[in-house]
Amino acid sequence: MRFEDPELLTLLILIPIIFFWSRNTKTPIRFSSLGNMKKLRSHGRSLRRFHPKWILLGLRALALTIIVCALARPQEGKKYSEILSEGVDILLALDTSGSMQALDFERNGERVTRLEIVKEVVSQFVQKRPQDRMGLVVFGEEAFTQCPLTLDHGILLDFLKRLEIGMAGDSTAIGSAIGVSASRMKDLKAKSKVVVLLTDGGNNAGKLTPDKAAEVAKTFGIKVYTVGVGTEGESPFLVDGPFGKQYVYQRVELDEKTLTQIATTTGGRYFRATDTEGLKKIYDEIDQLETTEIKVKEYSEYNESFHLYLIPALITLLLEMVLSQTRLRILP
Repeated sequence: MRFEDPELLTLLILIPIIFFWSRNTKTPIRFSSLGNMKKLRSHGRSLRRFHPKWILLGLRALALTIIVCALARPQEGKKYSEILSEGVDILLALDTSGSMQALDFERNGERVTRLEIVKEVVSQFVQKRPQDRMGLVVFGEEAFTQCPLTLDHGILLDFLKRLEIGMAGDSTAIGSAIGVSASRMKDLKAKSKVVVLLTDGGNNAGKLTPDKAAEVAKTFGIKVYTVGVGTEGESPFLVDGPFGKQYVYQRVELDEKTLTQIATTTGGRYFRATDTEGLKKIYDEIDQLETTEIKVKEYSEYNESFHLYLIPALITLLLEMVLSQTRLRILP
């Protein structure tokens, strides 16, 4: 609710002046004889506490207050907001090869696979960017689009939860992952086109080499941020042994040189995460690097409601007139 002409509300300061000026005025009432006066009944007990004149003046002041509010044109309606977003198109390329089952990351003090932590951190990254179209590319021995670019992040998050180790093969086709991403984004007209590629190994599968894929991405104006995950040295893997589950330590070679070259060629950056907190900070930094411009356009729709004020004002004035000539009649 609002008043279209709120400056008219300043007239309310005149009401106390009128109130105190009117209290000294006297209105004579003529009677044909004293006999008529004797027939007048005294006021009820509830009204003896206040002089009738004060009650009538109070009713008049109330009526004038409501009328002034009506003159200020009260309006009721709604305010609408339209968000105009010049967003960023982001494809998340995630490695699901066999090495992503290494247990060198922790959650609440417990060892978990690299893929589980990646799914958790990437989900948080998605939820922070509701205005951007985002999609998911999965790669291992081959690469494919798991979820196309969409603003429905609920669907994307659901696909993230369903990621499993080895779903695209046990090898690592980094070049193919960039190639599939570039194919998806090459014709888009977004303000910025970004691929965030995460892997824990080196390119050892696929027909498209990472350097050629990076050149293709650069041609279409696609920026690639590369993220390497995994601790230095050997990492623990849980495997089936003759006496049940047991830990085996293996070294997974991360090709940081190639990942750095991809990022440099496309205008992105290379990051290295060796623990859970480090991975979270990396995605937070990427979130800050790729900002989204959001413009909010507001417009309002209001309906006049002054008539809702005039009706009680008229009723109050009518009540004052009736009471002044009947039960609250004032004798000179």
